[in-house]
Amino acid sequence: MSISYRAAQPSDAESILRLMRAFQVEDPWSVPFDEPEVRRSLQVLLEDPGVGSAWLICDAGRPIGYIFLCFDYSVEFGGKGAWVDEFFVQAPYRGKGIGGEALRLAEELARQSGACALHLQVSRGNPAIHLYRRSGFQAHQRDVMTKWLR
Repeated sequence: MSISYRAAQPSDAESILRLMRAFQVEDPWSVPFDEPEVRRSLQVLLEDPGVGSAWLICDAGRPIGYIFLCFDYSVEFGGKGAWVDEFFVQAPYRGKGIGGEALRLAEELARQSGACALHLQVSRGNPAIHLYRRSGFQAHQRDVMTKWLR
């Protein structure tokens, strides 16, 4: 294995969407996977650094995963926040330290951006929760609630 991490470019959209489809099969979103909408949202992320950044995880240059870092602002958490919005590594590459390294990259990028906190959401029962805890993430006794505005 020759693992590398690189900032995704707009030209990487199709490779990322292929990986996102694989992720959706394994761990379906709580919202429908509307590919035209996902494609539009991904393009914004790839083109606007103020929104965040997308990173490809590659083996010998071939994409095998991705991690998205997005930003918000919270008085409760003390200012600018960063979110691991999406994170996926293909099954054959799991358990090899790749995910932990990707989370360290996200943490470093969040720090460089001036974020006060790095957050993520994880489905109950997802085995990756152990990785997140080992990486220093703590659960809050809260539920995520959403009201759609469009």
